[in-house]
Amino acid sequence: MHGITVTEYSEGARALTAVATAVIGLVATATAPAGAATAALDAAFPLDRPALVTDLPSAIGVAGTGGTLRAALVAIADQARAPVVVVRVNTNVDARWVDSNVIGSTVNGTKTGLQALLAAEPQLGVRPRILGAPGLDTQPVAAALAGVADKLRGFAYVSALGADSDAAIAYRANFASRRLMLVYPDFLAFDSVAGTSAPSAAVARALGLRARIDQEIGWHKTLSNVPVQGVLGLTKDVGFDVQDPGCEAALLNDKQVTALIRTSAGYRFWGNRTTVEPESPYTFESTARTADVLVDTIANGMQWAIDQPLRPSLAKDVVETINGTLREFKAQGRIIDGRAWFEVKAGKNDAAQLSAGKLTIDYDVTAVPPLENLLLNQRITDSYLADFASRLAA
Repeated sequence: MHGITVTEYSEGARALTAVATAVIGLVATATAPAGAATAALDAAFPLDRPALVTDLPSAIGVAGTGGTLRAALVAIADQARAPVVVVRVNTNVDARWVDSNVIGSTVNGTKTGLQALLAAEPQLGVRPRILGAPGLDTQPVAAALAGVADKLRGFAYVSALGADSDAAIAYRANFASRRLMLVYPDFLAFDSVAGTSAPSAAVARALGLRARIDQEIGWHKTLSNVPVQGVLGLTKDVGFDVQDPGCEAALLNDKQVTALIRTSAGYRFWGNRTTVEPESPYTFESTARTADVLVDTIANGMQWAIDQPLRPSLAKDVVETINGTLREFKAQGRIIDGRAWFEVKAGKNDAAQLSAGKLTIDYDVTAVPPLENLLLNQRITDSYLADFASRLAA
């Protein structure tokens, strides 16, 4: 070589892209009107396969009039414009097998029912993270949804089944998941097919509202106390008084059930809690989702580092990349703070570990908690009358 040889090195910290969270995973049933052809419905929503919907109005037009799909898509569209992964399931079977069809399984390598949501990313390139099966979420289905949410690191919304709030509270004892929120009761909304007001699954509106909050505010804000669009009333009477810890909504919240309420500013979900034990650090919906977003954002963004030569510079680049992401989330108000670091001790980053190609980086994060209880101290005093005469003269 007689000249100059240039060798490029791509070292240093990198920018990580936050994972998309406002992607809904919806499991539903649908049938075409009596006498109508089902070709359009079958083409748009093939049975037991994930189908990506990006144009909600068009999807509503081919969703049929029977089953739960059309009403769920309308409820979602009332709240947001967000991508929806739809899995249509067949319930035209003996009632004993409906839950089995909704929950699904794996047959010859093909996933069905709820399990088909796990196939969305390899098939469609998107991962659903806001999950629900409105109108189909019996207790077995709700339990299966929690399991699917764990695998996707998503979050599921299900109905707290029961004839009244006491029954809903008792029902809550069946679950213990950081990725599950129970809501009670349902909304009333206008049904354009029936031409009258009818029950509308609150879970469907929770899915749409969660996507809207993610888009407009962020995943660090809970579902609670945000106006819900397109509803006319509640299917059950739920007493609410923001100053009364004994009101029905507060009692539901105390047992980790999110209530539907009506305020002077409209209808809202009221509650921040998951169904995990109250002492868990993941008791708030926002904390659970923050943890999952950070896990996937950092882990997915670190793929570039795998199989690179393990030099001190690589470890430094990894630490600086994570710290840069945490600083960005802090600046956006999505976390309080966080820090990554390299530490050496027995069994961690010692010579044996490093020579085996193993590098450990620690990081900690403080999630943003919701202001769940505002304490106001009011005092009646005559101290402001002490200078009454001077105030009068002024």
